[in-house]
Amino acid sequence: MAAYQNLEEYNINLTNEVKERYKTIIDEIGEDVEREGLLKTPERAAKAMLFLTQGYKQSAEEILKSAMFKEDYDDMVIIKDIELYSLCEHHMLPFFGKAHVAYIPNGQIVGLSKIPRVVDVFARRLQVQERLTHDILECINNTLKPKGVAVVIEASHMCMMMRGVQKQNSVTTTSGFRGQFEKIETRNEFLKLISADLH
Repeated sequence: MAAYQNLEEYNINLTNEVKERYKTIIDEIGEDVEREGLLKTPERAAKAMLFLTQGYKQSAEEILKSAMFKEDYDDMVIIKDIELYSLCEHHMLPFFGKAHVAYIPNGQIVGLSKIPRVVDVFARRLQVQERLTHDILECINNTLKPKGVAVVIEASHMCMMMRGVQKQNSVTTTSGFRGQFEKIETRNEFLKLISADLH
């Protein structure tokens, strides 16, 4: 598994296989795959899907291990408002929002850019928000072994907004806490900080 990369080069054979499946889907729903506007759509859709699911080929653990440093700092580190985009595994429609991640170091810190990359790796798989929250939390907890980890995700789900109940303004919030964040004072400090406008 690669640590992290933006998928810009595509496996030609895989792209062609997925492209052919998209052509079939477009045809089956009653559209003309030979229509000018749709001629390149199957290939574009195939590349988009491979990009949006590239997390299966990446290792979040290796991302963290590549930038861990010994440091005596032992107060809270928060990376808030991390944009995330994922695909709901139930309908393969997008859900999107923000992740807020904090940890309390235990002798080691990690490069700040690595936390958003960990979020990306797990988001770029077919997901449910609950598991996405858990995956990020457990990866950081098990790899960095900090004194505590906290993850909060706020997201809007197109499967609720475009179809089904069609509630355009609903936001789903999930959270997970380990170690010192299981103490109410530490958890409240984190929640207060991610809610504050500190700009």
